Amino acid sequence: MECLEDAVFWCSWAFILCGVAYFFSDRRTTGTYGRYSEAGKDRWMVPARLGWFLQELPAFLVPSLLTLTTNPRPGWGKVLLLCTYCLHYFQRTFVYSLLIHSKPMPARTVRSAMIFCSLCGALQGHNLLHCTQYDDTWLSDVRLVTGLLIFFLGMAINIHSDCILRRLRKAGETSGYKIPRGGVFEYVSGANYFGEIVEWYGFAMATWSLPAFSFAFFTMCSIGPRAWYHHRFYIEKFSDYPKTRKALIPFIF
Repeated sequence: MECLEDAVFWCSWAFILCGVAYFFSDRRTTGTYGRYSEAGKDRWMVPARLGWFLQELPAFLVPSLLTLTTNPRPGWGKVLLLCTYCLHYFQRTFVYSLLIHSKPMPARTVRSAMIFCSLCGALQGHNLLHCTQYDDTWLSDVRLVTGLLIFFLGMAINIHSDCILRRLRKAGETSGYKIPRGGVFEYVSGANYFGEIVEWYGFAMATWSLPAFSFAFFTMCSIGPRAWYHHRFYIEKFSDYPKTRKALIPFIF
């Protein structure tokens, strides 16, 4: 299959522009799941575990199928980067979704996320398989090595932070909030979001491509405001909330 260069270019810029739009719209209203969901507002609700599984699955499935059906087989550099991308969504689909304790999610939120993850998986998969070119020296390129180190550091922060959040509730609990402590939560209120943003900027460096950067930028714009809302929520709810914590970026914001 030939590279759809124009489509990749404009889709990447669409992600960037949508990220900007999402950022400003999310400053006016919070997301519609978790602690910010309004009881009774949505008629159709999906259990949290099923919802997260369904919405994250396309981001893993689409690029995996693209890889399996691509002929001739892609080189090791492309396979490594695609496996890196899919690793995040494998963890989110088959591990995170089965462990989460949360309120049911609006079906419209799950549907929108499935569409987004399908488009993102198709864009990243097509770009890496059919558009980017990596020669044999790329496996030792400083951008790839540094980017992968940043990606796995961010992934470790993200998974560890999610684990801390899960342990705040006993099995079966879906309500009630406590102050998260330990790990990067000692520095920011949105440690899990910080880790995910670091992941995708690391991936963008490793691939050195516009589509990967556009996804990292969109991720920052979409979950960055949520970290600020969490920070404000903790400050308002807990009088003893640590004053030195920032919302998203340690020591800065």
